[in-house]
Amino acid sequence: MGGVLSSRQIAAMAEAGAIRVAAPLARGQIQPASLDLRLGAKAYRVRASFLPGPDRTVKDILSGFAYDEMSLQGEGAILERGCVYVVPLLEGLALPADVSGAANPKSSTGRLDIFTRLIADRGERFDEVAPGYDGPLYAEVSPRSFSVRARMGSRLNQLRFRARPAEAGQGGHALADAALAELHQRSPLVDGALNLRDGVVLRVALGAEAFGGVVGYRAQKHADVIDVDRVDAYCVDDYWDRLPARDGRLILDPGDFYILASRERLAIPPDLAAEMAPMDAAIGEFRVHYAGFFDPGFGCGPDGRPAARAVLEVRSREVPFVLEDGQYIGRLVYERMAETPGSLYGEGGVSNYQGQGLKLAKHFRQG
Repeated sequence: MGGVLSSRQIAAMAEAGAIRVAAPLARGQIQPASLDLRLGAKAYRVRASFLPGPDRTVKDILSGFAYDEMSLQGEGAILERGCVYVVPLLEGLALPADVSGAANPKSSTGRLDIFTRLIADRGERFDEVAPGYDGPLYAEVSPRSFSVRARMGSRLNQLRFRARPAEAGQGGHALADAALAELHQRSPLVDGALNLRDGVVLRVALGAEAFGGVVGYRAQKHADVIDVDRVDAYCVDDYWDRLPARDGRLILDPGDFYILASRERLAIPPDLAAEMAPMDAAIGEFRVHYAGFFDPGFGCGPDGRPAARAVLEVRSREVPFVLEDGQYIGRLVYERMAETPGSLYGEGGVSNYQGQGLKLAKHFRQG
């Protein structure tokens, strides 16, 4: 059976050597439907982002392209805002021929506006690992709003594994809208009307009633360094401007980074996984800046109904753009799990965003 591999299946891959580690896997590193990836001992500052292409390894390119090598051991190093770094990861892969990988920034990484992508040897696309890949993994890291301190073992991105039956092709993983409508009838995917457009459409919440009068946050431009491994450590107002509700509208300034939230509350069923995808660029001069993974069980309230909003990391493009309360802003694409995880999101471990409303990264003191 194809689908996204569960935590049990990921652990079995590690035991079998399909996931190679330079240090033993850490507690909580295996999530219900993904594997957190850890930074290695060194970071290389590079002049620009790159892809190796079909005939080269990342190491080949770094040998002539990197101009600064930094140690991430001990207290780590500061990765400067606006710079691009490539970091060898502590995990490598020796995948079976019917298993591929797809990476994404972790939720906290996106909310800190750290642009992070996975690179594999001989890769022609970011964040994708081909079936049967055998080799090391690297993270491209580029802080956009805040300079950050990171160290060996810091977790900035995560990897999902997808198995496909031998007769299946590469495409067609997402559930069709008709299947989502049927699922919603049995167990609600959102707490209101279901809007479908190649996935579940999400609308932005900008009304005064949504979050006590604050509809979002805008990153300050000259804030202090953030340690990516410190939780509940920083004052919100030292890094973010609170955005009050104003007639259900928000003007996005080009280049600024915003944290907003969906109007809908979500619930991801135990046998499904989801991913945030941007809407068509034709709907406006902005984009949801980072796609994100939603694990099975995310948002499920005590009664099983939708209880958590999607947090949106938004950046305007070239011109100022007015967002209106209720405007379409993103969509959730769903696919089936290969098996239901034994432990869902919010069960048995630290789940920083279960039941969330408008919430910043876990590094900031809430309240």
